[in-house]
Amino acid sequence: MVFLYGSSKQLCLAIPTNGLTIMGERFKACLVQIDFQDIVDLLAFDDQGRTYFGLYSKTGVNLSDTELGPVVLDQNIIEATKPLLTGDKWKALREDFENSTEGSVFVSSGDIDATLSYVPIPGTDWEMLVLIRESVIHEQIRGVSEKNSSFSRYQIIFTMVSMLLFAGILLLMLRSISSKQLEAEKENSKNFLSMANTDSLTGIRNKHAYANSEDNINQGIREGRIDRLAMVVCDINGLKYVNDTQGHAAGDKLIRDASALICEYFSHGSVFRIGGDEFVVLLQGVGYDTMEEVVDAFNRKAEANIAARDVVVSIGCSKLESSDKQLNDVFERADRMMYERKQVLKAMGAKTRE
Repeated sequence: MVFLYGSSKQLCLAIPTNGLTIMGERFKACLVQIDFQDIVDLLAFDDQGRTYFGLYSKTGVNLSDTELGPVVLDQNIIEATKPLLTGDKWKALREDFENSTEGSVFVSSGDIDATLSYVPIPGTDWEMLVLIRESVIHEQIRGVSEKNSSFSRYQIIFTMVSMLLFAGILLLMLRSISSKQLEAEKENSKNFLSMANTDSLTGIRNKHAYANSEDNINQGIREGRIDRLAMVVCDINGLKYVNDTQGHAAGDKLIRDASALICEYFSHGSVFRIGGDEFVVLLQGVGYDTMEEVVDAFNRKAEANIAARDVVVSIGCSKLESSDKQLNDVFERADRMMYERKQVLKAMGAKTRE
């Protein structure tokens, strides 16, 4: 029940206590008295004059003595809202109070707009009312919107930064992969080129490499860029005889030994194997300047090997002359000299065998 106690309203609650015995005395009920202002203070959640709270009876009487804002003040809620609502809405409000039903209505007075919500309190004939000005609702909506907008901006920025980072990492990975693939392709190209230009038996340059060098030198001769060039043509003595009498394995060993001998003496030249028993050495720079000395030393070694029954190589040499149009002109002179030298060494070998 609610009653006046002094200058304030009090709420008195009677709670049945069947079976409760204290010091031999049986109690039927427990009474609790609460000042309405304590309830109001507890439920007052806005101190800026924009949200208001009150307790009303089903007949609209203000039980909490609180002003329901500048729209309704502390009047009987049903009577106070009659001029503020249309007939149908006011009738619905009155019936909700009589039937202890919850609901809400929009009220407007002057420049103030507000929403009035009411909820029945279980176990009583009271309605708890809350009046919230529309500005509060709009601020809450705007606040939520601003938070969502801010969140959306941050989310967009985060997404864009993440995408840029991902794209950067992906680009670096692709570049790394491409670089590795390019290096692998270069290495493979070098390997293939090396294999294409290398004699498999001796490991020196082959006829294909010589043809490429010949093309470059011929262009240099035509353009006048090459004038200091010499060539040595080499031929192994007795290779056919070794193959026929000792087999091709022995012949291959003879070719490798001859290649090693030529490379040893003509270390400042480019050595090519251009046939089964034929080699060519191109000399420029230091090799060109020391050609006569090296050729003499090589010929002495070949003659000594005849007596030692070791590998014998016949050589002929020639330098580029001003009348030469191409490298083959030099090759033909050196080849003729090699053939002449071969005959001399054969004769020396025949005398040694006698």
